[in-house]
Amino acid sequence: MRLEITHTSPEFDTYRSSRVQSLFNVEEAHQFTISADLPIEDMDWTLGLIVGPSGSGKTSLGARVFSQDRRYQAAWPDDQPIIEAIAPERAFDDVTAALAAVGLGSVPAWLRPFHVLSNGEKFRAELARIICEQPSEVVIDEFTSVVDRQIARIGALAFGKAWRRTGGRAVLLSCHYDIIDWLDPDWIYDTATGAFTGRYLRRRPKIQLEIRETNWRWWPHFEPHHYLKLPHMIAATCYVGFVEGEPVAHVAFSTRPGMAEARACRLVVMPEWQGAGVGVRFLNAVCAQWRRGNNRYGKPLLTLFHTSHPGLAAALRRDRMWAQVSAVLYGPGKQKSALGRGMKTGYGGHLRAIQGFRYVEGAEDAP
Repeated sequence: MRLEITHTSPEFDTYRSSRVQSLFNVEEAHQFTISADLPIEDMDWTLGLIVGPSGSGKTSLGARVFSQDRRYQAAWPDDQPIIEAIAPERAFDDVTAALAAVGLGSVPAWLRPFHVLSNGEKFRAELARIICEQPSEVVIDEFTSVVDRQIARIGALAFGKAWRRTGGRAVLLSCHYDIIDWLDPDWIYDTATGAFTGRYLRRRPKIQLEIRETNWRWWPHFEPHHYLKLPHMIAATCYVGFVEGEPVAHVAFSTRPGMAEARACRLVVMPEWQGAGVGVRFLNAVCAQWRRGNNRYGKPLLTLFHTSHPGLAAALRRDRMWAQVSAVLYGPGKQKSALGRGMKTGYGGHLRAIQGFRYVEGAEDAP
């Protein structure tokens, strides 16, 4: 595919324009021309990247890759939360799965309209909408340009994995080279050098997660991103996952009555790390420690985990280390909860689809 593009603007003959032309010896400033060879016609590809500095022709090339201009543009309603605005014709689970897949797993953000979200949340909400709409061809301009680089890299990783499951073709336009290793595109065109690279076969960067046993002192850092507000678990041991010294994941463990098994709760992954698969791997690693008896009791214990987060429940169902053991629609009765806590009030009686999973015995030793 050979693309020849020329843009022409009016040629001005004003005093300042003429002086600039004279001072800097500028000729034909009213024309911009770019040529590019994109040999993608016979390629089996899903994800392409056009990268280069601002003003180098990325948007112009993106508009010509497909037979029609497929640049993504969408209007968001101000009077609806994003959970309603994204693909209203699709099933609820499809939308929540898309939000989780691109790393927008913070449930409170789902209940806010698009215009009040942070830049990082807006970026991921738009990616989730594209995943749900599943266009056969799409061009996404300014990919990762408005977010910090940590969110950009993890967001690129999350979108790349989710988009490949749609079967469509997407061309991303970006001025940032740091997303290339994380995105793993099928082809790259660099507008700065004119170089075309076919299938990109470099490994994605590894995320080295350090797990530390601690107490509740790190919880205030994670609590704003948890979808429930509840007291601390009694006699719990907390674990925090760090990447290069930065806290990225939290979970708490305690034992069920009779020390028959462990119970994990308060699993939180920081928003800028959601979508990279850190949460489930972190949870699995701590569950494996408890299964081997690496806990303060010195006793091997299986772990029970409950969640009402659709994305997390789906991820655990796909993971062979977990088996689903329960699914209820309502929380427990308030009176029963109050009696168990020795107080006048309790929790429960509300509509909340809670799904229970058990870490499968011996799974931590599987290859």
